[in-house]
Amino acid sequence: MTTVSTTPKDERVKNAGLLVKALRRPEFGAFLGAIAIFILFASTDTTGNFAALGGIAGWTDIAAPIGIVGIAVALLMIGGEFDLSSGVLVGTTGLLIGMLVTNVGLDIWSSIAIALVFAAGIGFINGYVVIKTKLPSFIVTLATFFVLKGANMAFTKFVTGSVRVTGTEKAVGFDSAQALFASKFGAEGFQISLVWWLVITLIATFVLTRTRFGNWIFAVGGDANAARNAGVPVEKTKIWLFVITSLSAALVGIMFVLRLKGMQAGQGVGQEFYYIIAAAVGGTLLTGGAGSAIGASIGALIMGMAYIGIPFSRWDSDWTATFLGIILFTAVMINTYIGRKAKGGKK
Repeated sequence: MTTVSTTPKDERVKNAGLLVKALRRPEFGAFLGAIAIFILFASTDTTGNFAALGGIAGWTDIAAPIGIVGIAVALLMIGGEFDLSSGVLVGTTGLLIGMLVTNVGLDIWSSIAIALVFAAGIGFINGYVVIKTKLPSFIVTLATFFVLKGANMAFTKFVTGSVRVTGTEKAVGFDSAQALFASKFGAEGFQISLVWWLVITLIATFVLTRTRFGNWIFAVGGDANAARNAGVPVEKTKIWLFVITSLSAALVGIMFVLRLKGMQAGQGVGQEFYYIIAAAVGGTLLTGGAGSAIGASIGALIMGMAYIGIPFSRWDSDWTATFLGIILFTAVMINTYIGRKAKGGKK
């Protein structure tokens, strides 16, 4: 005779349903928001181009540079820190490359290499100061922001006599560098930055979900003391995150200086808020410990759609910033609500 066990199953070992698993993904709310905003602008578009390939090329052109830095900022935020100097560093990198080319006479590739080393140094200093002084990263990187902002303006004026560097297209190797960082492809004119953005999204997602370093990022952002006690190199992890953020800003600066063949001293100032918005809209917690690269990319995509969709719908473009603020607030509220509901679901 077969005995049927009547022992109740442990609730903790029950598999979660597909809906609960989806709700637990940090980017789920942003994904729904992106669909809603696409439908909104596609239905109100007066040109008929928003949902066409030409329109997509337009809003991905806006979204790509935001997404490239936004992903790195999201990783840093997951690790429990902020960087308010990433926007101004975009301009600093471009200005440095331009001056090395036009005033020092270096070729474009040497100038790019030096600019990347410089940006990595800024990231290292930010991270090192945060770790050693225990000051909030908000304060440390805000100080870096003002230092770079002033230096960009003053040093550019001192060297060039104006607030702009021009003539980078005359540098040796410019065409090959432009092909890699600032060219277009396809009949609709998609920017190569779109490819960089997609590749960086995939790499960052792999790092977060499949590597030890990704586990360290979540651990130091969730509870730094517990992570340290578990053997996680908290200080090194955070410093590396600052370096990665600065390098991502430098990459966007390289793209802009090659695309525009010059750089304004004020380029990038204020963009740091867009990077943080992209990360937050994508489900990255401001308190650290949760988020995703895909979410940050979706957040950047939403911003790109807003920037192109508003004029296409013949709305007053002066309301763009207000629209983004509403998106940020709504997305954070939705992500918080979804997260709470998911935690209440069966595991």
